[in-house]
Amino acid sequence: MPVPTTFPVSNPATGAIIAEVPNGTAVDATAAVDAAADAFPHWAATAPRVRAEVLRRGYELIVADIDRLTLLITAENGKSEADARAEVSYAAEFFRWFSEEAVRTEGEYGSSPAGGTRTIVTHRPVGVAALVTPWNFPAAMATRKIAPALAAGCTVVLKPAAETPLTAQAIAGLLTAAGVPEGVVNVLPTDSPSEVVTAWLEDERVRKLSFTGSTRVGQALLSQAAGRVLNTSMELGGNAAFVVTADADVDAAVNGALIAKFRNAGQACTAANRFYVHDAIIDEFVARFGAAIDKLEVAPLISAKAVTGVSGLVDEAVGDGARITNTGPVPATGWYYPATLLVDVHPGSRIVREEIFGPVAPVIGWRDELKMLAQVNDSEYGLAGYVYAGRLQDALRIAESMEAGMVGVNRGVVSDPAAPFGGVKQSGIGREGAREGLRAFQETQFFSVDLG
Repeated sequence: MPVPTTFPVSNPATGAIIAEVPNGTAVDATAAVDAAADAFPHWAATAPRVRAEVLRRGYELIVADIDRLTLLITAENGKSEADARAEVSYAAEFFRWFSEEAVRTEGEYGSSPAGGTRTIVTHRPVGVAALVTPWNFPAAMATRKIAPALAAGCTVVLKPAAETPLTAQAIAGLLTAAGVPEGVVNVLPTDSPSEVVTAWLEDERVRKLSFTGSTRVGQALLSQAAGRVLNTSMELGGNAAFVVTADADVDAAVNGALIAKFRNAGQACTAANRFYVHDAIIDEFVARFGAAIDKLEVAPLISAKAVTGVSGLVDEAVGDGARITNTGPVPATGWYYPATLLVDVHPGSRIVREEIFGPVAPVIGWRDELKMLAQVNDSEYGLAGYVYAGRLQDALRIAESMEAGMVGVNRGVVSDPAAPFGGVKQSGIGREGAREGLRAFQETQFFSVDLG
């Protein structure tokens, strides 16, 4: 049966098809690697300052085009215009940050302990990098990978999510306008991701895989990458705990919870997934949180299947004894699930143990800190966490006890291009952003020099 030459992109808010996109195949995947491999020697040899200036122009062009990109994200992803605009600004920052990191080419020089030789340590680009990004942040997930790869001197092949390919294509066009040479950035949309990514993983010219997505898919890709001992970075699923202590500022905690839980309708790997609120203030927290949820309009979920999945988790939790206390309004059409607050949630229920990826907030009371932390850490995931406490000492003590790669302390956001983004356990391998993000696309090399 022939592969369709295009596939549709739909608006989650209406279900309407908004575009038809060329459908990449394994043949196209190989052609993309051909282009990236041909371009790699020249781009790797380009002076860091020149690469930095190109990235800086990329940042400026994205900022100048924020209105168009905002509307594009809203159309194919469904998030609100305010959230989409914030994402574009965040996405652009990766090009600004890594334009500055590109010229900070650190190295080492020193005498060997035995004497007579000198050790020189340097870093070189890893090579052609295959990038695989999800649909929930179509701009930021692309730029968080493209920017450090280009700063390091790598060329890239990028497969955006089939649900949101338009934003990635637009960003690639802006990078061309910024001066990125032909073949350095190659975007290949497809509705057959396994076929395309497998072609890349089996191609000896591809030397790096950077993936953001579910833990299940990440595990499969790691198995494939193992055959070639491929350099990999994995940013996988999350199950973030949101802890509120007895002396926390309840208003601040509620405001932080609204951001951490409901941004992008909870469709974020860093989204607060389960709320542990001290018994002394749980009634007040639930009342204020619930009052806000009653009026909260959230973005649509990405598909009808996603709505069914979230609904199933809530129904099962209610069957286990949880109560729905508050729900927000939703439109009559589109792939929506209302903002929902659950109380009396059993700590072992599936909605607590699995990533919800939707606008549902399960609340669990606690009194004993050690028992609460045992519940918080009883998860295969360890991406993000949040803690609100009156005393900074308490907040930091709890944060340091959480098995998570990132913890928001008295704030509901953890992402920052200048900070290392990533998790522990089955939430991933490696870090994106900061200096670590650049190192992910470099290999360390040293020279042992005989002085004669």
